[in-house]
Amino acid sequence: MTLFSDIRIRMNKHAQFRATVRELESLDAVTARDLDIAPSEIRRIARQAVYG
Repeated sequence: MTLFSDIRIRMNKHAQFRATVRELESLDAVTARDLDIAPSEIRRIARQAVYG
């Protein structure tokens, strides 16, 4: 893997992480509670979804 492709992959994954965090943060409280998502866990959930 070249340096540039590695950087591009990392940038894409970070963009996916940010988009996932935004989507989870935009959930209303009732929906988040139904999905058992606490506000304090949003970043962890997004990290796990994107990075595994």
